[in-house]
Amino acid sequence: MSIAIIFTNKNPEPWEAALKTHLPETVVEVYPSIKDYAAVDFVLCWKPEPNVIDKFPNLKVIQSIGAGIDRIINTQTIKEDQKVTRMVDENLSNDMFEFLLAAVLGQLKNINLYQQQQAQKIWLPTNYNSIKDFNVCILGLGTIGSFVAGKFTALGFKVKGWSVTRKHILGVESFEGEQEMSAALNGTDILINILPATIQTENILNKNRLKQLNQGAFLINVGRGEHLVEEDLLSLLDEGHLSGALLDVFKAEPLPMNHPFWVHPKIQVTPHVASITNIKSAVLTVATNYQNHLSGKPLKFEVSLKKGY
Repeated sequence: MSIAIIFTNKNPEPWEAALKTHLPETVVEVYPSIKDYAAVDFVLCWKPEPNVIDKFPNLKVIQSIGAGIDRIINTQTIKEDQKVTRMVDENLSNDMFEFLLAAVLGQLKNINLYQQQQAQKIWLPTNYNSIKDFNVCILGLGTIGSFVAGKFTALGFKVKGWSVTRKHILGVESFEGEQEMSAALNGTDILINILPATIQTENILNKNRLKQLNQGAFLINVGRGEHLVEEDLLSLLDEGHLSGALLDVFKAEPLPMNHPFWVHPKIQVTPHVASITNIKSAVLTVATNYQNHLSGKPLKFEVSLKKGY
């Protein structure tokens, strides 16, 4: 029995070293340098190449090192006897909140606007908004979304949240299902998307829904690029219905050099950095799951392949 690390565009060496420290008697290898594919029963994944897990005939557990699993289930054929787990880490939630708070305050106090004006050498003071007057809506109230919603509420923001099923978070107005989507979006000044990537959520950020936000609303997408209809966003920005957008995730990553998002004055681009897995804390979850797998105990944060999260 052994562990294989399968990463694309991410350095596996720190993970390899951390796992060998916590599981000193376990063979840990980095794909494609695998001595015995049949010995691997547990893999650690980050954006694996298509169908790579088919090379491991005795694989039982596929561990994502991120909060999402879409990059795994959309590129691999998962067998009935294989389990998929995701990363849930308090550091991930807190880092996401801090990133979003910085983005929201930048919009609230016109920092984004002044950056645009600076590029044109424009000196034009503008009235700013206050936390108590801003309406924030969060799409996706899972582990991270619920944490973020509670934090924004504690700061005094008016917070609404939408999810497939209703959540009960102190101070947060919760909406559920397709029938309550419009009620969640109406009256929103800042829309934050933290939804998982599923068939149901693909293209959920489209013109019809974004038009329901307040005039001058701001979009923050830290979910997945597949959630956003890019042409619709550009249209609403150019029409002036939306004042701007901060995008951390994209359909193609890295974002292609010729993509219009790079140069649009109302769009801020960040390179998928809203919340990065902390190796020191995350490796404890991986080690626990491997030990639980060996002893036949339930895995931490196992996902439903039917739901996609």
